[in-house]
Amino acid sequence: MVLKAYTAAVMRVMSAAYPDVGGEVTDAGEARRIHARARFPPGQPVAAVRDDVVPGEPDLAVRIYRPVAGEAALPVIVYFHGGGFVLCDLDTHDGVCRLLANEAGALVVAVDYRRAPEHRYPAAVQDAYRAVCWVSARATELGGDPHRLAVAGDSAGGTLATVTTLLARDRGGPPIGFQLLIYPVTDCLAPRDNHAEGYYLTRTHMRWFAEQYLADTAQGEQPYASPLRSPSLAGLPPAAILTAEHDPLREEGEAYGARLAEAGVPVAVHRVNGLFHGVFGLSGILPAARQLEDLAGAALREAFAK
Repeated sequence: MVLKAYTAAVMRVMSAAYPDVGGEVTDAGEARRIHARARFPPGQPVAAVRDDVVPGEPDLAVRIYRPVAGEAALPVIVYFHGGGFVLCDLDTHDGVCRLLANEAGALVVAVDYRRAPEHRYPAAVQDAYRAVCWVSARATELGGDPHRLAVAGDSAGGTLATVTTLLARDRGGPPIGFQLLIYPVTDCLAPRDNHAEGYYLTRTHMRWFAEQYLADTAQGEQPYASPLRSPSLAGLPPAAILTAEHDPLREEGEAYGARLAEAGVPVAVHRVNGLFHGVFGLSGILPAARQLEDLAGAALREAFAK
């Protein structure tokens, strides 16, 4: 399906504001300065937002969102933002976290993990797992239900979300009941030949991100960097995977869903046609993106109801 005229126009505006990483822009600091000029739609109201810290080496900043409506002991979502492990932060994904809190009726804990290239793999993975352990241990104190814990993330954040489930399986906890993966990176070394150029996120961008994230290419073979390459995905929590038709990450996301199913993990894979990477949470300016948001909310509500 070709992009509709309005969707293509939104994509052109977004692409113009996005740093040409791997092309004219090769420095991470410059890329962040360019990306910081972008303007994101304001998020919807929630009942409360507060900042906290996961203590350790180093301390990790987290931001906690309480939904407008919900139970006394709320289900909990630990959320990891995208950005190729290099860009984005708690502020860029504030609207996404507000949306998920209200859609799922859940407490959302957004994690400010360390970014590359200053902190290469496995720093972000270590931070993600440590944050999930902290949330699990403090869920009741935070106003959440420790028996209904999910992880979620978009793009590179989707990688971190599912990798925490691998680590939890391999290390005996904490118990994670569900994973929501929004157009996730599942193979750092994927060729990404389809939709490689011309649809906002490009193969060139992804190659540059991988160069920043990995100290050497061989690390991309490791399951905690590229979960699609894991020898076994058995024993992971149920999953919902959302992909966009015109996205160079679509094939690896859908391949990961197939691998989960083969391993006996309950999984639903939803491809939304006519969309491109990076539009989750942007239905205020691109109404077609609402389908992705509705699917995410429905998946989380169903998982928490179980």
